[in-house]
Amino acid sequence: MSSSNSTPRLEREKLIEAVINASRESSTMAVFFHSIIAERSGLGATEEKTLSLLERLGPLTAGEIAHHTGLTTPSVTSLVDRLESKGFVSRIRDTQDRRRVIVELNKTQLAEMNNVFNTLRENFHDFLDVYSDEQLATIADFLTRSVQRSHAFMANLAHKD
Repeated sequence: MSSSNSTPRLEREKLIEAVINASRESSTMAVFFHSIIAERSGLGATEEKTLSLLERLGPLTAGEIAHHTGLTTPSVTSLVDRLESKGFVSRIRDTQDRRRVIVELNKTQLAEMNNVFNTLRENFHDFLDVYSDEQLATIADFLTRSVQRSHAFMANLAHKD
């Protein structure tokens, strides 16, 4: 193999490794960031991220929360108990099927957390201004596909238990 063919491949491998390392570091920072936000609100990180999930997707059943988080249904039940006792969610009986319980967000309780996230959102908006539309599309594609891959991996891990 000639050195001209191996150099681009070596550079690509270095780029792939750089993306993987940066993604790992980004994930670590996100966990720490969310832990700090959660702590300020008297929550655990899983509780805070579940509230974020409910805010984004709307009311969900415990089973749906388990599906989206990868947690077991008994863990979700304990999680919802904690969130309900802190006033962040309510359990509502489904009007169509009284056996079905829906977890609904108390949006008033989220005001302080949302202020922090709105500030972060504004900060990232400015941060992302340096990228072209094509670069932003690539970043969005990467993040979307990364989430899909992680969700599939989590589902696979859950089925091995």
